[in-house]
Amino acid sequence: MDIRTKLYQMFILGTEGGGYEKALAQGLGGIIFFTHDLKSTEQFKTLVKNIKSMAALPPFLSIDQEGGRVERSENIHNGKKYLSAKFAYEKGEEFLRRQTKEIADELKSYGLNLNFAPCIDVNTNSDNPIIGERAFSSNVDEVINGCQIVSSVYRENGIIPCVKHYPGHGDANADSHLTLPEIDLPLEEMEKTHIKPFAAAIKNGIEIVMAAHLHCTCFDRENIPTSLSKNALSYLRNNLGFNGVIISDDMIMKGVAAFGMQQTCEMGIRAGLNMFIYRNSTPEIIDIIENIAQKALTDKELFENIEYSYAQIMQLKKRYISP
Repeated sequence: MDIRTKLYQMFILGTEGGGYEKALAQGLGGIIFFTHDLKSTEQFKTLVKNIKSMAALPPFLSIDQEGGRVERSENIHNGKKYLSAKFAYEKGEEFLRRQTKEIADELKSYGLNLNFAPCIDVNTNSDNPIIGERAFSSNVDEVINGCQIVSSVYRENGIIPCVKHYPGHGDANADSHLTLPEIDLPLEEMEKTHIKPFAAAIKNGIEIVMAAHLHCTCFDRENIPTSLSKNALSYLRNNLGFNGVIISDDMIMKGVAAFGMQQTCEMGIRAGLNMFIYRNSTPEIIDIIENIAQKALTDKELFENIEYSYAQIMQLKKRYISP
């Protein structure tokens, strides 16, 4: 398999922009679905089925379905809503298990195989505009417990879990969709509170970790997002012992906008990201993939990192996704 196809495997794209259809034939790694994709149950099942038939390689079919504010299938639920992580956890472990099983069954019924959940940020900042009730708790041990319950229920029901947002978005006072938040805490404090749930998830065999668009001063003095930081991603591999797939948060977010789209993507590959999420599939995004594939033919670091990422991705797909 050529390096271009392997690079396509490193991307999960949304449907808006239309480029996903040709990209699937080139070996695209997966699709992410949003509320606008889910117009009715039958329509969505047909869309998923068609996408599977277009794919050269079995794709991740993914969604953000946390419950509460982040629930993509709300338009076809006929008024039913899942509770957010905080309120589901407060109702007790049995309720949390039951709701997670309902979400897993729903996603499976559509043909999906990956949920970008649970959110394991520790919500330590009451002014945090983006986490809040998406976190199980402001207590580290409760977050760890919630993560273990949700991840195991997804796994048992054929849905791949993904923990987010490494190394912890809970202390941020800004929204990374709109800007690059800074978290100015010493590494010792980050380890004791925000990184601790990720360390526990890794010990429990978590498959995918999502890296946040945050500037954490404990990793970099320069204004570099964690998602593009060699220091932060090396810590995840070497200090926490994570050997699964590291994926970015949505690369359309303003938290990574400062470097230019292709440069940002290259930085991510060099830093150790294995996969990228883009909420759409415009010609500009397809061009980024094609340009980097061409560059990788003469750039040893890019080439080797793409090879490594492809191996990580395929190892995970062999465990969970049938051809």
